[in-house]
Amino acid sequence: MLRGRTAECRRLDQLLAEARSGYSGTLVISGEPGIGKSALLDYLAGQASGCRVVRAGGVESEMELAFAGLHQLCVPMLHQVKHLPGPLRDALEAAFGLRAGDSPDRFVIGTAVLMLFSDIAQEQPLVCLVDDAQWLDQASVQALAFVGRRLLAESVLLVFAVREISETELDGLPEMAIAGLDDKDARSLIESAIGGGLDAQVRDRMVAEARGNPLALLALPRWLTPAQLAGGFNLPGAGSLASRIEESFLVRVKSLPPPTQRLLLTAAADPVGDVALLWRAAERLGIGAEAAAPAESAGLLELGTRVRFRHPLVRSAVYWDAPLCDRQAVHRALADATDPQLDPDRRAWHRARAALGPDEEVAGELEQSAERARARGGCAAVAAFLERATELTPDTARRGARALAAAEAKLDAGAPDAAYELTATAELVPLDELQRARLERLRGEIAFAQSRGSDVPPLLVHAAKLLEPIDPASARESYLEAFGAADYAGRLNSGGGVREVAEQVGALPTPPESSRAIDLLVYGLARRFTDGYAAGVAPLKRALNALLREADSSKTCFAILSHPGSVAWDLWDDEMWHELDNRMVERARDAGDLGFLPMALAYRAWAPMYAGEFAEASALVEEAHAISEATGSPYFRNTSLVLAAWRGHPAPALDLIKTSCDDATVRGEGRLLGWAGYATAVLYNGLGDYATALLAAQRTVEYDDLGILGVALVELIEAGVRSGRQEAAAAAFQRLQERTRASGTEWALGTEACSRALLTDGQAADDFYREAIERLKRTRIAVHLARVHLLYGEWLRRENRRVDARGQLSDAYDMFRRMGADAFAERARRELLATGETVRKPTAEPRDALTAQETHIARLAREGHTNTEIGAQLFISPRTVEWHLRHVFMKLGITSRKELRSTPAPPTTAWAKHAPR
Repeated sequence: MLRGRTAECRRLDQLLAEARSGYSGTLVISGEPGIGKSALLDYLAGQASGCRVVRAGGVESEMELAFAGLHQLCVPMLHQVKHLPGPLRDALEAAFGLRAGDSPDRFVIGTAVLMLFSDIAQEQPLVCLVDDAQWLDQASVQALAFVGRRLLAESVLLVFAVREISETELDGLPEMAIAGLDDKDARSLIESAIGGGLDAQVRDRMVAEARGNPLALLALPRWLTPAQLAGGFNLPGAGSLASRIEESFLVRVKSLPPPTQRLLLTAAADPVGDVALLWRAAERLGIGAEAAAPAESAGLLELGTRVRFRHPLVRSAVYWDAPLCDRQAVHRALADATDPQLDPDRRAWHRARAALGPDEEVAGELEQSAERARARGGCAAVAAFLERATELTPDTARRGARALAAAEAKLDAGAPDAAYELTATAELVPLDELQRARLERLRGEIAFAQSRGSDVPPLLVHAAKLLEPIDPASARESYLEAFGAADYAGRLNSGGGVREVAEQVGALPTPPESSRAIDLLVYGLARRFTDGYAAGVAPLKRALNALLREADSSKTCFAILSHPGSVAWDLWDDEMWHELDNRMVERARDAGDLGFLPMALAYRAWAPMYAGEFAEASALVEEAHAISEATGSPYFRNTSLVLAAWRGHPAPALDLIKTSCDDATVRGEGRLLGWAGYATAVLYNGLGDYATALLAAQRTVEYDDLGILGVALVELIEAGVRSGRQEAAAAAFQRLQERTRASGTEWALGTEACSRALLTDGQAADDFYREAIERLKRTRIAVHLARVHLLYGEWLRRENRRVDARGQLSDAYDMFRRMGADAFAERARRELLATGETVRKPTAEPRDALTAQETHIARLAREGHTNTEIGAQLFISPRTVEWHLRHVFMKLGITSRKELRSTPAPPTTAWAKHAPR
């Protein structure tokens, strides 16, 4: 089967050599059934002398069992699990059903597996081979794909074999596509298999039909009689190659004695490959031990430590060719032979496959299996168990409840289309009022997952109205989801925007002080968008304070609204904003929620960004991007593009802004367009192109995006004054003042004082600039404080107060230079030169060459974290942390952590690396 595979074998040899030398590799071998993927895995296993080799194979009938494939791969390594850090050990043991615990995030499981592989590989290089990955359960393939994207310096080689890599979790990993053999090798292979008596024209036709597929080349001749091989013309008709290969296997299977055929069917129906289980089931079916020999002699089955078919197509051919009644019989025998205490889920699944019709007892067992799968974090398994339970439920009312639960689980598993199909099933049976309302809410959530269009908010509002009289708590959650969907669509809403949602909420009674944070937040947002900004300040502050107090409600708020910190930003409350963002990251880390963590980290980066700590912000954005890339979760561009604007390098910043705008338009994310407009205004104000900044700011403030409008008005005022558009600046100031006065925070009032100074002359302007500086010094918003120093210095120079101007401009220049806000720093430098001051341009330092990932690791190491702790936080292995630190030491010219602790915190100029790829 390796004939003609010299290049492929050479690549595998290279990867194996790299693993032996301390590096890691991941490869996905793709190709049609029979093309030789399994043979290449066997070749790699045979070459891996001195390495630990572990193998797993996907089984189609086992796809619904959470972490089944991962457990199969990790069984030989389970003795090492006890050495993992506590949270990772607990998560992995919970996933494998070895302990009870909260549902672990699948990517925390991935991190645990990465650490496990790294630990094992310290003893000897580790080679992990996964065949038929297209049939792995979703939880396993997600975790392993995560591991594959994080491997770097662990002496681990992870190789998958899959039919199609596109539209799978493995998409994006290094791929080696296997093509068919060329005609010369194909003819040679088929001739070696037949041995003689083959007509050349028949041979050439078989070569053409097989398209270089080695298994087909070996299987096709088995259909033909000696006469046909010698020159007959009655060759098989058209059909898919996989099905024709399966047919060739079935010809051999059907030549075997009936007990042997039944034994093969029993083995095909059992995904575990447990020899003892197979013989227990065979005994119940009346199959004796002698039935195995013919199958083994025919080369179809191996009974060693595990049951293994010659090829996965043998298993599928045997299983699906059997009559339904025979399949049900062997599943019934396997269920009876499976220990209900040790493996209740597989027993329930076999019972479900054996069911002749609706069966409440089996449906109930599947429902219990779904709850166990939920505890292990297997969302796809939960959905599969509940979907089959729905099919087997005889009572119509109970069937509707299970269909609704299955649809919700499908949505949680990231399958909105399948969820929608199940809502149709639920609608066909009687539902009570609460279930009907839940169904409508689910449809709105599915619509948001599918399109995120402007039609989503009205759907969620309708569901909220249905829920209001029977489940007020769920109604408020649905209203909050509607706000979140409307806020996401932003200026791209064609209807059902935030104001329309707020008007629907307006009829709700005012919640008491003791209400949940969700209730207070819904009411506050409604006041904010119906009665005006000032009316929403007090109720929204109450809501945010409640959010910090209540763990459960706040978790729901974070999940629904995505970023409650944007409300604090809208209120100009930098302390609350900082606390909420910290809380969001802490909860995502504590829960191991890697789907939510990238967004939390990206938003957390805003606090250091506006505190002028661009390096720290860059490191957080890099971490967010790395996790998004590893998990396949959405990447949040707004932080990257605003940070790029503050850095002030026009070419990469504008490229990122354009990319973000294009992406936002396609996805219907109007909110991102708002941030792109604000970023454009910041960029051009820094560059001194005030006319372009004014146009960008004017477009941005046309829509009241939550948290964006206020800061965009600040940019508009500066751009308007500097470009001679005093009337536009004055009108923007009136809108700004309505907000800053209602907010009353130091950030708000300091910003107002600065903007008023821009519009004022004489001593009044001087007083307002000084007030702005004093107020902003008491906040975390260093970028705005530096802007006031710059604007004040520019005004003083134009007032011919050069000595005073130098002090303000020097402060601005030093602040912007330390931040890395290069455009604003250059603007301050030019002003300083105009006062007669001599200013040198900064020179690059070795530490500037650190990547954002290296910067983040260096900072954590400086704080005293161990490699294991750093790895757990950044979802990389300790050996990868060590690899990065070696590069940090080399670039900084040091040799130890002790020297690193005495080195100034390294900045990074690698912000462009944060752009999504």
